[in-house]
Amino acid sequence: MTNTRTESDSMGELDVPIDALYGAQTQRAINNFPVSGERMPLTFIRTLVIIKQAAARANKKLEAIDADIADAIEQACSTLLNERDLAQHFPVDIFQTGSGTSTNMNANEVIANLANKLQGEKQGEKSDLMVHPNDHVNNGQSSNDVIPTTIHASAAIEVAEQLIPAIEKLIGIIDSKAKSVSDYCKTGRTHLMDAMPVRMDQSLSAWSSQLGGQLNTLKLLQPAIQTIAQGGTAVGTGVNAHPEFAETFASTLSELTGIKFSPADNCFALISSQDTGVTLSGATKSLAVTLMKIANDLRWMNSGPLAGLGEVSLPALQPGSSIMPGKVNPVIPEAVAMASAQVIGNDAAITVGGQSGNFELNVMLPMIADNLLSSIKLMSNSCVLLGEQAIEGFTVNQENLEKALAKNPILVTALNPIIGYAKAAEIAKKAYKDKVPVIDVAESMTDIPRSELETLLDPRKLTGN
Repeated sequence: MTNTRTESDSMGELDVPIDALYGAQTQRAINNFPVSGERMPLTFIRTLVIIKQAAARANKKLEAIDADIADAIEQACSTLLNERDLAQHFPVDIFQTGSGTSTNMNANEVIANLANKLQGEKQGEKSDLMVHPNDHVNNGQSSNDVIPTTIHASAAIEVAEQLIPAIEKLIGIIDSKAKSVSDYCKTGRTHLMDAMPVRMDQSLSAWSSQLGGQLNTLKLLQPAIQTIAQGGTAVGTGVNAHPEFAETFASTLSELTGIKFSPADNCFALISSQDTGVTLSGATKSLAVTLMKIANDLRWMNSGPLAGLGEVSLPALQPGSSIMPGKVNPVIPEAVAMASAQVIGNDAAITVGGQSGNFELNVMLPMIADNLLSSIKLMSNSCVLLGEQAIEGFTVNQENLEKALAKNPILVTALNPIIGYAKAAEIAKKAYKDKVPVIDVAESMTDIPRSELETLLDPRKLTGN
């Protein structure tokens, strides 16, 4: 390594890039974990910096560290949060020590070095004030409560600011679209086979209701994900933290983020497990299942346009083939389906990670953090795309809907109370065989007047109110 400086930690000296804000412990992690080349999510890192800022402010209030040192840490954190390329200072691989100690120390070193640098620039050359990564930036903390807190806090922020608004937006688009297509009636399908008719708005109302259920689940989970382990330090006992640190920290973090965070009643549980993260992951997986259902409904309804159902036409966004001119594909539903599949896979990894709580510490925290935040991001973006780029702009092909409805023998179900199931089945089979409208067969095989059959077999009346 060229252009380096020498840094030291409790294990000795190590060469570090000369311009890097991080120190020896971060460099050891870079050397030790060349696993994926993937870094912790930027959302996680930003939240971690905010947590260090909140800790400094809480420690200042509690007089646990010198006020000038606390101010220097806060200034460094603010500088980092305003930096365009924050990620350059956090190069540690996702797949590292299971507690996330490397990422916590990465933050401690960067903040301490930047605080000292800023103080030197302020006072000229070198300042007498020296911020230490462990003694000051990490005061009253342990990686074992910082990383679980960062998982909860970063997920809570993303759920509140991204996921919930995205679901609400999608529901709003679906509800608006449902009103605009309420006059259209279509063949219902069960087992992918012809069934009784439904109105187009009734089909969309199912999507809206599904999403509403997922939204309610997420809102019910918010208090749990906004409960944090900070203050438990190494194993949950709170050793080396001020007795009022947990409460003061939670209040300060709430001020900084605009989200209400609460200290855990039992820090042992939140440090040794990731049950809440697993539950939240399950909720994102459930949302993924709903989005995949909606995406696939749209793909089927859009299929064709000649040899498929062709009930709707999705917005044409891009050429669909490099060899077949004029082909257009349902690209947004496909992208959403793939994102949903990924979230389902993420949940499997998080589930395995969640069961890796051994005695007083879970040891798959970085992987859980990465997958959980990835799932929230994928679902947030998918909701917006599906609504704005697919559902909002689709058009209904009325001619195709009416053509299928007119020949649908299943409409004979409406005659069951009058002629019985067996007779109705005869009529349906003949209509299928002769490929003629069921009303014509019913007229020839029963003594019910055609005018009455038109009323009884009116598809729209069969959809209820």
